[in-house]
Amino acid sequence: MTRNRPLITGGFAAALGMAGLAAYSRHVGRVAETLVPPDGEFAEVEGARLHYVDKGPRGAQAPVIVLIHGLAGQMRNFNYEVADRLAETHRVILVDRPGSGHSLAAPGTHPGLRAQGALIAAFLDRLEIERPLLVGHSMGGAVSLAAALAAPGRIGGLALLAPLTQPQPFGSAAVQEFFRGGAPLRRLVAHTIAVPILQLRSRRAVRRAFMPEHAPDDFAIRGGGILSLRPETIDIAATELVHANPDLSEMATLYPTLDLPSAILFGAQDAVLDPERDGAPTAAAIPGCRCEVIAGGHMIPATQPDRIVQFILDTAARIR
Repeated sequence: MTRNRPLITGGFAAALGMAGLAAYSRHVGRVAETLVPPDGEFAEVEGARLHYVDKGPRGAQAPVIVLIHGLAGQMRNFNYEVADRLAETHRVILVDRPGSGHSLAAPGTHPGLRAQGALIAAFLDRLEIERPLLVGHSMGGAVSLAAALAAPGRIGGLALLAPLTQPQPFGSAAVQEFFRGGAPLRRLVAHTIAVPILQLRSRRAVRRAFMPEHAPDDFAIRGGGILSLRPETIDIAATELVHANPDLSEMATLYPTLDLPSAILFGAQDAVLDPERDGAPTAAAIPGCRCEVIAGGHMIPATQPDRIVQFILDTAARIR
């Protein structure tokens, strides 16, 4: 028994340490939700409870514009003039993707890109919105494409901002190993060590997302960035990455079937997604799709509102 005492003591200490990390991670998540509370209302659809904001004039002839955020983001990513300026002339819907922001997927589910596309289509039916323009940033671009594929004829057009459209490399060997570890391991990491690690690396991560442009000083609150530190958000984001490539591989074969006005806008210096992989080839596959590359990084919805608003309005004007 004496020989085993160090092992028992070490195991007990490790368990206490993990419990402490889990408690700390829950605390950080609660603080984040206090600082960035829900901004709108909720809609129940089969498989999700979606948080959304509905603003701008109703009953106008112009198409409704639906803004869909990217990985580990939420609707406040569009708070830097884009949503408010569009709402001067259009009805604008901002929605947190299932499992992100303040939207909840059904218990025990982690919908992938194609499933999220179907949920967005169901959400539009729930709000009785016909032929909207879907504006998707980053992974929100993939979800917008999935919604258009899931509901042919129900989507009026696509305006994709630095979109994820093609299967991606997974990164380092360590990252690949983490993803291969399965849902229990991802959940354990997300709810223990991931939060403090991301806190230490948050400035670097934000710089990379925005580079070569500068992140707004108030992005954590005004842009909703602090919600990315919740353990639930980390778990969902990791799961989305795991399931993204199989969905994207299937979706890419179907892009030629899309029949709607569409356009892609990328920053030439995007450090997150590659315009040459996710921009031009996808635009070439979608009939009539336009692709434009401008100077800038990945977070152009926050850094270049003038250009983004004009791009969205130009695409909306093509919907008939």
